[in-house]
Parts: sequence; C-alpha cells; structure tokens
Amino acid sequence: MAGVLWDIGVALCVLLSLSGAGTQSAPGCALWCPRKSSCINATACRCNPGFSSTSGEIFTNILESCDDINECAPPMAPPCGKLADCVNTEGSFYCMCNPGYGLSSGAKTFRNESENTCQDIDECQQNRKLCKPHGVCVNTPGSYTCRCLPGFALQQKGPMLCADVNECTSGQNPCHNTTHCLNTVGSYECRCRPGWTPAPGSPNGPNTTICEDVDECRSGQHQCHVSTVCINSVGSYRCRCRQGWKLKTRSLNNQTARTNQTKSVNQSSVVCEATPFSTLTWLPGIDSQILSWFFDKIQNLSSDVKPDSAKDTMQSLINSVDELMETLGDMETLPPHVRHRMATHLLSGLEDVLRSIAGTLPEGPFTYRSPSKTELSLMVQERGTGNVTVGQSHARVMLDWAVAAGDGGSGRTVVGVLSSNMTKLLANASFDMDPETQKELEEFYESPVRGARLRLLSPVNSVFLSNKNTKRLDSLVTFAFSHDVDTPKTRQELICAFWKNDSERGGHWATEGCRKLGSRNGSTTCQCNHLSSFAILVAHYDVEDPKLALFTKVGLSLSLICLLLCILTFLLVRPIQSSRTTVHLHLCICLFVGSAVFLAGIENEGGEVGLRCRLVAGLLHYCFLAAFCWMSLEGLELYFLVVRVFRGQGLRTRWLCLIGYGVPLFIVAVSVAVKSQCYGHELYCWLRRDGGFLWSFLGPVTVIVLCNSVIFVTTVWKLTQKFSEINPDMKKLKKARALTVTAVAQLIVLGCTWVFGLVLFDPHSWVLAYVFSVLNCLQGVFLFVLHCLLNKKVREEYRKWACLVVGNKYSEFSSSSTGTGQQQTRVLRPSESGM
Repeated sequence: MAGVLWDIGVALCVLLSLSGAGTQSAPGCALWCPRKSSCINATACRCNPGFSSTSGEIFTNILESCDDINECAPPMAPPCGKLADCVNTEGSFYCMCNPGYGLSSGAKTFRNESENTCQDIDECQQNRKLCKPHGVCVNTPGSYTCRCLPGFALQQKGPMLCADVNECTSGQNPCHNTTHCLNTVGSYECRCRPGWTPAPGSPNGPNTTICEDVDECRSGQHQCHVSTVCINSVGSYRCRCRQGWKLKTRSLNNQTARTNQTKSVNQSSVVCEATPFSTLTWLPGIDSQILSWFFDKIQNLSSDVKPDSAKDTMQSLINSVDELMETLGDMETLPPHVRHRMATHLLSGLEDVLRSIAGTLPEGPFTYRSPSKTELSLMVQERGTGNVTVGQSHARVMLDWAVAAGDGGSGRTVVGVLSSNMTKLLANASFDMDPETQKELEEFYESPVRGARLRLLSPVNSVFLSNKNTKRLDSLVTFAFSHDVDTPKTRQELICAFWKNDSERGGHWATEGCRKLGSRNGSTTCQCNHLSSFAILVAHYDVEDPKLALFTKVGLSLSLICLLLCILTFLLVRPIQSSRTTVHLHLCICLFVGSAVFLAGIENEGGEVGLRCRLVAGLLHYCFLAAFCWMSLEGLELYFLVVRVFRGQGLRTRWLCLIGYGVPLFIVAVSVAVKSQCYGHELYCWLRRDGGFLWSFLGPVTVIVLCNSVIFVTTVWKLTQKFSEINPDMKKLKKARALTVTAVAQLIVLGCTWVFGLVLFDPHSWVLAYVFSVLNCLQGVFLFVLHCLLNKKVREEYRKWACLVVGNKYSEFSSSSTGTGQQQTRVLRPSESGM
C-alpha cells in the first residue's frame, strides 16, 4: 500500500514538472524547474536572485523549491544607518526611515547607508490642526505631543482631546475665602459675594481678589425707618428698634429686616414706637407727695414721645427734674438712706430715658441749658473711629468711639453728659475710700485716716453711652469738671468721686477706679475705668481721732497748770528742797516748756515747712529729750536713795544740769548738722521719718525708758523688803496700798509710761493710743499730785499760805499734827520724796 502511494506521488511530480517545462525559454532545459528559478540544462535548475533552495543556488532534485531570502535578517542585514530600518521584500529589500523621520530628498526608500539622509519630521508644522481645540502641539524627536491650554486637561476616556477643568469644584479653590469662585471655559473668576465689595486696591476677578463687607448702615444704602437702628452684619444688615422703643408693625422675618444685592425686603414694614419711661417709675416704700407729683408728670411726658419731638421731650424732662431738686418738699424729712436710694434710682432712670430718646435725634451735637443751669450735652453719629469729646460749661468728657458703641457694633452711637444740682438730695452722703487711696493718705499723713467730712463742689455729672456695659471699660475715660474755686487746707483734698449704688445705705460716694490728674483754677481733671455719676468733692480727712485730739489738748492744758504749780512749789517751799527736788524742778520746767510749745505750734497750718515750723520742731526735740534726761536722773537719784542709801547722796547740782541739759543739746546739735531739713513736716512741726531721722529722738528715749524700767523693778523690790523690816505687823491691805502708791509714783516720775508709746507700732490700735495719751498728757497732773498733794510738808505749806490768805492763824492746827507727822515721816518717807 505504501509503494502504491509513492508511485502516485512521483507521477504527480513528473506531471507538474512537465507542465512547467513548457514555460522555459531555452530548448533542452529541464521541464521540472520550480517557480522563481531558471533552467540551466536538462537536469539542473538555478534559483533567481533573492531566492535560494536547501541544496544551494543550483539544484537537480525535482523536489526542491526556491524560497525568498530575508536580506534584513542577520547576518545578512544590510547597513541602513541611523534612524532607519530594513524592510524585506520578495526577492529583494529596501531601507526606510523610522516613523517620525524622513529622507531630506523626500523619497520614501533607499538601498544603503550612503543614501541615508533621515531627519526628524515636524508634524506640528505639517498639520496645524493637530491637538485642536484647546491644545498645543509640541514637536518631539520622531513624534509630537499635545499639551492642553491652562484651564483644560486631557480626557480620561475617548479620543485625545482637551476638556475644560472646573477649578472651582476641583478641590483646589484658588480664590480667597472672602470671594466666590465662578468657572468659565478654560478659566475662572473670583467675584465678591452679594453684600461684599473689593477691598481698596484689590481687583475684582483674579485670584488675588480680596473682598470686604459692605457697611450698608454707614454708606446709607439701608432702608431702615427713622425709628429703627441699622445693624450691619456680614454681607447684609438688619433693622432693630432703638433702645426704649418697641416694634409697631411686624416685618416678614419677626422684627428683623435683611437685605442684600439680590433680594430685598420691604423695610417700611419695620416701624417702632417709643415706650413709656419704664425706668422712671414710682419707687415702692417711699411716701412722698412731691415724688408722686413728679412721677405723674413723667408718665404724661412718656405718652407724647415722638421721633420728631425728641428735643422738646428731653427739655421738658430736665425742667421737671429741676423743679423737683429746687423744691424737695417732704423729701427733706425722709431719712438719709431713703433720700440716697431715691437719688440712685433717679440718676440711673434719667440715664436710660435720655439714652433712649437721644437715639431718635438727627446726627450731630445737641446742648440744652435749663433756667436752673442744668445742662445736657449730646453727640449722636454713626459709629466713628478715634476719640470724641462731649461737654458743656460744667463738664467735658473724652473717650474712644469704640468704648461708646460697645459690642453692639453698628448703628448710631450716643454720648451724653447731664450736669445737675443735687446737693440737697445727696446731703450727708457717706464716703468709702478705696484701700489704695487710703494707704497713700496714711503714708502721707503718717497716721491712720479714720474718715472724711465731705462737701460737694461741683454739679453731679451723669455720663451715659449707647454702651450700657460700663462697669469696666477697655480704655480710660478722661473728665474735666468745673467747680467753685476752693483751695484745700490742711488735711483737705479735692477728690474725684462717683455715686455708687448701695443696698444698705441707698448709695454713697466712692473713688475706686478713678484718679485725679490735676486741679487748677476751678477745674479738675480725672480719669476713670468705668462710668457713673461723678462729682468733685472736698474731703476733710480725720487723720486723728477727734475725741483723742480734744482729750490731748485738755490734758496738756491741765498739765501746764499743774506743772506751773509744781515749779512754784519746788522754788518756794524750803523744807522740801534737796538734790531730788532740784531734779523734780528741772523735769517740770522741761515738761512745761515742751507742752506749751506743743499746744501752741505743733500744727503746721500753712502746709509749708518754714522757719517757724523748723524752730518749733527743734524746740520740741530739745525739750522732750531734756525731760527724758531729767527722768533718767530721777531714776539715778532713786537708785541712790533706795538701793545705795548708805553709800552716798548722789550727784552734785552742776553735774545734774550738765547731764540734763548738755546731753540733749549735743544730740540736737548733731541732728541739725546732719539733717536740718528733717525738722518740720507739711502737716505738723515735728521730726520727719525720712531716712530713720526720728530715731534721733526715739533712740535716746528707748535707752532711758529701758534703764528706768530696770530701776523701777529694783526699787519696788527693795521697798517691799523695807516695808516688811520697818513694821512687820502692818496689815497686808495697808502694805499693799502703800506699795501701790509708791510704785505708781515711781512709774510716773521715771517716765516708764512712755513704754506704751514705744510699743505703739500699729497706729490703728485705739486702745494703746488712748492709754498712752491718758498716761502722758496728764503727766504734769500726776507729778503735782505725787510731789505736792501727797507730800505732808508741802500740804503744811499750802495750809500756811491758805491761812495767810484768809487771815487765820497757822498755830491752831500745826501743834495737833506735829506728833503724828514725825512718826509717819519715817514710815512713808519714800512717798514724801515724790515716789
């Protein structure tokens, strides 16, 4: 079966060869040569150029065929050169420039590298419609690219086309947050929203556009009624009733009308009307016919309030207040706290009413002066910048417009000052001094400030603003008040005070948050961080207790009389004269001179430290130092008398005088040489405390008092022993009484009572102050009683003098008292010596 098939195949090949042999051009050639070949002879064939067989170029096998040779495949690839590629064809090949490149001659193909002139083809120049629309053709080596214009981007799907980019919704809004982004074909615009306008110097459209709110209220673009107030808001505005007014006709959006550039509301529907004077009504708990008449008149005024008659209403209100202040009537009989409560209510009510009515006035200043010289000054205008000054003849106020408007923001702003005479209504008002001011006064006066007696110099000036929150302002307000010319005297001062509400007292004057800048020629300038009703007061400060001051003067006057009697007694009564009497005499002389100078010239009435005041301070310094030196000599004499009774009789007179008058003279001389300017004070003629100068007096006094205190304790102890030795059978009561009298005598004579003055560190301790004044202002009285009245010899001399005066004989009673006198002299001898 296989052989049969083989024979059939060979036969077919022969037939095919024979059929093809008819096409050969040369006779005698083989008829079986295949296609793309030529006959060589009857038994061999040759492939055409560009073709080959498996047996080579010449073949004899009738089964061979001529196949195309791929000249472009290695290793036969012809060198076409750069930017070109070989292209095989049937039986041949050619070279062609790469896509995007072409021959400079314009031909399409070439055969070898020497013919290679391939160069880049500029597709963008050849076809200008490439990348259209909204694109730009960009040539590249061997090709081109399309780039979209700004504001366009290539489509994500579909053909290569540039589509518009919406910058406003792409998540990268290029516009400022005050503008609105509007997309356009291939771009965008930044436009101001309705109610906004480009800021000065800013264009309208580019991404650099910055917008600001249009203030329709200030520019006059609003449609608010005259009875309302325009309140600007972001991009719009609203109309609101003025303070003290109520809505008469409701608008579509409930008392508020808003407008913008695209939509408007009928503003005529927002109309307000004035309310009655709700703040000026009857105050419960006050029974007064004059007040009843006043409030009835006020309610009648409130029923006639209209925007076009606001000025007349304010004038009528002020005249009514003047009538009330001039004729208080039965209000004068009311207790002070009730009158002050009424004053507080009236002042606050007037501020509210005037603030409400002033809002209906046209812009500009307004001033009214009543026949009773009550003045009202107003400034009404749209909210401004910087400072504003409002005032009249009684008061002027300067403040910032931002303070006047407050947080309300926009609309017309009111600044007003009402000056009225309320002296009768505010009579006997109390005064609370703030701690800082009191501390400064106590440092100046070097003494506690216990209170102040007030006198009203200026009218009461009520300052009110559109801003009701004025308890604590962001910036200080400056006032200039006119008042009667009054030069403050000693312990007097002009103060800036304000009227403060007080639930217990009805109201009182206070200075907290205010300070005085200066005063000159009947005008005082003040600064405060709050607003209220202000006035200029004259305050007379009680820097000392009036009762204590009176007692001091009376006590010193009485001591002067007693000291004079002591001096005469020590000079004229011969039986008692001794070294101790000499010390008593000079002590009394120093205390007498010092007390007399103190009473006559201690207060510096003029307020200036002149020669007289310095001399008084120097004399007081010397006299009181000398008195303490003689007190120390009293202690020394007492020590010799009681402790060292058998060891001498003390110092001689010349040594006593040298110590008693020389030591203080030396101290005063050194003090004058070192700091003479520290003698005298603006308030009193005494030593100043500057640089510790007062210790030129306190130092020696402290040493003397401490030494005498030691002597006092020692002598009391010795006397206790001596009383027991002299009469052991003496009853305890008599012994205690005798010892007490002796101890008190020593205490006074030695000046130990001045210890209370040395420990009086707290000037507010009134107990120690009274004890010190009682013990030392009456020192002359104590010396007279102890040295004269309790001394038997002195009493006998007094009786003798009395008898000589009345004409009786001294012998009638002298004999009856002689016997017992000698016995008691030995027992109570210490008391006879003034102890």
